[in-house]
Amino acid sequence: MRLQTTTGYTRIVNWLANKNHHPFTFQEETWQHIINGKSGLVNAPTGCGKTFSVFLGALIDFINLHPDNWQSKANNGLQLLWITPLRALAKDIGRAMEEVVSELGMQWKIGIRNGDTDINERQRQKRRMPEVLIITPESLHLLLAQKGYPATFETLQTMAVDEWHELIGSKRGVQVELAVSRLVALRNGQLKVWGISATIGNLDQAKDVLLSPVYNTPSSQWGEAGNSLPTSREGWGEIVKANIRKDVVIESIIPDEIEKYPWAGHLGLKLIHKVLPILNNSRTTLIFINTRGMSEQWYQALLNVAPDLAGAIALHHGSIEQELRIWVEEALHAGRLKAVVATASLDLGVDFRPVETVIQVGSPKGVARFLQRAGRSGHSPGEVSKIYFLPTHSLELVEAAALKNAVEETFIESKEPMMLCFDVLIQYLSTLAISDGFLPEPLLKEIRSTYCYREMTDNEWMAILEFITSGGNALQQYDEYKKVEVIDGVFRINNRRIAMRHRMHIGTIVSESMMKVKFVSGGFIGVIEEWFITRLSPGDVFTLAGRNLELVTIKDMTALVRKSNAKKSIVPSWQGGRMPLSANLGKKLREKFEEARDIQEGNGRKAEGRGQKAETSSRSTLLRQPADSAGEAKGKGKSTGSRELRNLEAQSPLTTHYSPDIELQVLEPLFRLQETLSHVPGANELLIEHIETKDGYHLFVYPFEGRLVHEAMAAILAWRISKITPITFSFAMNDYGFELLSDQPIPVDDTNVYELFTPQNLLADIQRSANATEMAKRKFRDIAVIGGLIFQGYPGEQKKARHLQSSASLLFNVFSEYEPGNLLLRQSYQEVFDQQMEEVRLRNMLERIQQSTIIITFPQQLTPFCFPIKVDSMRENLTSEKLEDRVKRMQAQLNGS
Repeated sequence: MRLQTTTGYTRIVNWLANKNHHPFTFQEETWQHIINGKSGLVNAPTGCGKTFSVFLGALIDFINLHPDNWQSKANNGLQLLWITPLRALAKDIGRAMEEVVSELGMQWKIGIRNGDTDINERQRQKRRMPEVLIITPESLHLLLAQKGYPATFETLQTMAVDEWHELIGSKRGVQVELAVSRLVALRNGQLKVWGISATIGNLDQAKDVLLSPVYNTPSSQWGEAGNSLPTSREGWGEIVKANIRKDVVIESIIPDEIEKYPWAGHLGLKLIHKVLPILNNSRTTLIFINTRGMSEQWYQALLNVAPDLAGAIALHHGSIEQELRIWVEEALHAGRLKAVVATASLDLGVDFRPVETVIQVGSPKGVARFLQRAGRSGHSPGEVSKIYFLPTHSLELVEAAALKNAVEETFIESKEPMMLCFDVLIQYLSTLAISDGFLPEPLLKEIRSTYCYREMTDNEWMAILEFITSGGNALQQYDEYKKVEVIDGVFRINNRRIAMRHRMHIGTIVSESMMKVKFVSGGFIGVIEEWFITRLSPGDVFTLAGRNLELVTIKDMTALVRKSNAKKSIVPSWQGGRMPLSANLGKKLREKFEEARDIQEGNGRKAEGRGQKAETSSRSTLLRQPADSAGEAKGKGKSTGSRELRNLEAQSPLTTHYSPDIELQVLEPLFRLQETLSHVPGANELLIEHIETKDGYHLFVYPFEGRLVHEAMAAILAWRISKITPITFSFAMNDYGFELLSDQPIPVDDTNVYELFTPQNLLADIQRSANATEMAKRKFRDIAVIGGLIFQGYPGEQKKARHLQSSASLLFNVFSEYEPGNLLLRQSYQEVFDQQMEEVRLRNMLERIQQSTIIITFPQQLTPFCFPIKVDSMRENLTSEKLEDRVKRMQAQLNGS
């Protein structure tokens, strides 16, 4: 059927023409696929009409099927199921849809169902479903828990998954995969499934993950489930790309004075005077801050310096009550606010048309996140998105230059899908068991049709069934774990108490929690992030509230400690939150540092010319020894190996001249000092600095791979060095590098450095260097809650975190002793390696280093690169005021030396 000849297309295009709009090519392409009964994924920049590409396609399909009475036909049952990751998106999407059907004169009803939907509206929906239902993944699973739920979906034609790039790679994404597999089976393969996504690095894989059940189920054209996906891409799901160039203007806010010795966190608020003119010149501005605590500080600081903004600016983050958040969203939509200070709570595609400008404060940590936030401004086709980058320390200006390159090249991060999430599967099976029950054999084919569970073995499936019916080998003596009964081959939950408990916690995905810190002798000290404490072993010393504390043990959700007189301690890496620098942004950052070095050397070499040098010098270790005098420190103390490298560089035939980024130009004094004292590393170099101060012997390493990888690498490197000689370390890290500090010389040199950074025996060394068992025990608590092993309590009577951890620890120990092959136990260790340790990225980094040049230098003082790491290592010992005074003294000493 040719789209342009259909009644539906004519009606929709006429409606658009009356509003002076015309459909984009990618929208028409999507509509054509929808009326042909195909599924796919729409990929388009933010604000270019992705929503209408699917929604209007569903309307065209309906009009074509009912050409004579499409306006008068009412009570059609559910036609379009629209999954959205955020409640905040639902109201805005619903408003846009209602406007369309009203102007077309259709009788369609638009409904919203999420945790905010009142019980009366839910009852109305149960009696008569609207034609469009906008729903979160959790609420969709609640629908699947209702008796007779298949009747709800018997008229369903299209299922849309909005913001798929946000869901994939998370357990909520796995919930969507399972829901797609169930609804596709209910509709006998006739359901059209469409994902809607902004730019993502692994677009083909994102499509495969969402649509796998559509083309890999018994009812599909591809035959039996469990078979491999068809080798031919033709016909197996469509990817519709919008060939629309969304212009993004990125402008850095340059400090009046560039500190040669930068430190993280302090600079941002000092530039607030440069923010006010931006606010005054824009109708509405979104100011994105990485953490909730800093967003509160920025909101108050703006009011302090510009009291006249009272009532015209607002604050929006996840800890603010729902009513106030909704008011802010409505006021933004109506254009009543001059500025909103927000965290990631406003990242996604709510249609805030009046927003003219976006300010990103500090590192966005990733290219995709930066583009998403930039797209909040100019949120209409053809409009320019304007975003300002405000650094929180000088070196972050390099990130601005790196982001410009990455955006220009569309160098976007991938979102890796999660595999074999047994906790989510157990929750899903219990959901089906409290509604109409399930037969295991056909359901297994559905589940294996998903990307997440396509590699699940028969033994794993049988273990899951045994687990939900008897509790498995370890828990079979306890009746409370025998939740599911088998009656005439059908698996059901008939116990009303168990069913009620499960309904209350469907969709539970657990977030990070805090842990109390107390003295063994009594006395409360404070709270600390749980992820940090679980990396420590008894006897380790860390800093909190200005005190050095030795960890004695962890009991329930409390870390018991005693005072320590140790001079060295591990500093919690709190600043900026736990969100690490992405691999893509790290790569671009390394390239920009090489450009900065090239500027220093005056050769103006472009990135294309670097490959020959890096290849020629691969796996060489260059030593730059400490100079005996200030004169030698300025270039006379470089080793023969370093001179040879520069001779090779001079012979490169690819030398061209270019204009450096403004950010690199203003940072030129900083880079000149770094090169004088040590070295500015290239894209295929790893810089290591040995520095001795009154605090001890420092080893600074700069992989530019994000704080999670650096934290793991610091622990592994400390472990590997300790095998060479008995030695103890404290360490600190940021997104650019990490520090090992000891009271004796650190034996890292050109004879052993490549062995110390080898990827061999990585998993074993991770387990030896970190408290993997304790970390897995914490991860198991979340898995046990999702899998229904632990009941969190009734509304208003939730169990305290320490009770949950106590129950989880008991179960963890029972499984470890009596059922070591338990699937949830295995999953907890796997998630620790994949998520907390970022094992894959860590391995990739080590493999890259093996092919790179390692530069070892011996600066006579702290360098601009190591200074921010050094400051972070001091941060928790001092109040912010004392820290700033101490840093200023250090800067004065270093600048005067």
